[in-house]
Amino acid sequence: MADSTRQVQVKFFAVLREQAGVSTLDCATAARTPAELYRELQAGRGLQFPADLLRVAINERYATMETPLSTGDRVVFIPPVAGG
Repeated sequence: MADSTRQVQVKFFAVLREQAGVSTLDCATAARTPAELYRELQAGRGLQFPADLLRVAINERYATMETPLSTGDRVVFIPPVAGG
C-alpha cells in the first residue's frame, strides 16, 4: 500500500486557536477529508468544539467536511461567530 500521508496547513481562529494553543499548524496527516483531520486534531491537540458546528475552508474556498484533501492544502476550521 502506498504512503497516504499528506502535508497540510491548518489555521485556527477564536475558540479553536485557544484550545489548540497555536494559530497555524503544519502537519502530516493520513486524513482524507476535513472531518477526518478534525478528529485527528481533537485527539492530538485537545480540540473540544463540536465538529458539526464548524464550517471549513480549503485554500480560501468554503468546502464540506467530506471534501477530499490534497498535499499542500490550507485548511481553516471556522467556528460560529457570536455577536452581541
